[in-house]
Amino acid sequence: MMKMRTGTTSGDGELELRPGGMVVQKRTDHSSSVPRVIRVRVKYGSVHHEISINSQSTFGELKKILSGATGVHHQDMKIIYKDKERDSKMFLDLSGVKDRSKLILKEDPISQEKRLLELRKIAAKEKYTKAISDISSQVERLAGQLSAFDTVIGKGGKVEEKNLENLMEMLMNQLVKLDAISGDGDVKLKKKMQEEKLQKYIVALDLLNIKNSTQPQPQPQYKERDLLTFDEEASRKPTISSSSPPVIITTRWETFDSNSGQTVKPVHPKFKWELFN
Repeated sequence: MMKMRTGTTSGDGELELRPGGMVVQKRTDHSSSVPRVIRVRVKYGSVHHEISINSQSTFGELKKILSGATGVHHQDMKIIYKDKERDSKMFLDLSGVKDRSKLILKEDPISQEKRLLELRKIAAKEKYTKAISDISSQVERLAGQLSAFDTVIGKGGKVEEKNLENLMEMLMNQLVKLDAISGDGDVKLKKKMQEEKLQKYIVALDLLNIKNSTQPQPQPQYKERDLLTFDEEASRKPTISSSSPPVIITTRWETFDSNSGQTVKPVHPKFKWELFN
């Protein structure tokens, strides 16, 4: 605490530097006119509250005590003493407040509105921060799919075009969600970082799609019926019964010798056939 001496008409007095930068005359503990603890009566509406408080406290500290008794937020309060509103940083004793002094408490609608606006800003910031965090998680998951497709195409494989289109659609959806977020400061910075990351993935996917379209078509896959073994195929063919002798077909004609003692007699038809002109 800074102390200094100053000259006055009644003699020298010692000053002290109070919190907030105010230089005041140093209090003397032996002064009986200013007790350390005082009781003040505060009127709020039709109700009177009697508060015990240190005489060297500030009006802000008094407001916090009254907040518990009245349910009014201390930032929404105005304290009137001797028809004058007192600042929260002012001290009770330096403002002339003594034991049994009467004060009036009123609600300040302007301060209340400011506080509620600040609360809404804080709530919106938390909401947007969470939304960006959720988008970031989704983007990382989609980046994993992009990396998997890049590995397949890089090794000469080919990815179905529908899968690439679905991935592009999901990336664009995350970009739309991110665009709907508004905020300042830290929220704005995080949003910008995610936008840059998404744009990078979208460009990479476009290039990957072009590369995939130029890949040669893969070899046709054998159908299930083509993958049957020869044994299975043979088992489906009909087999000839083992009891019947094999049939041999030949183009060699046999001639019958006349010396064999067998004669061939002509066979005459039993029916007469008529010819029609």
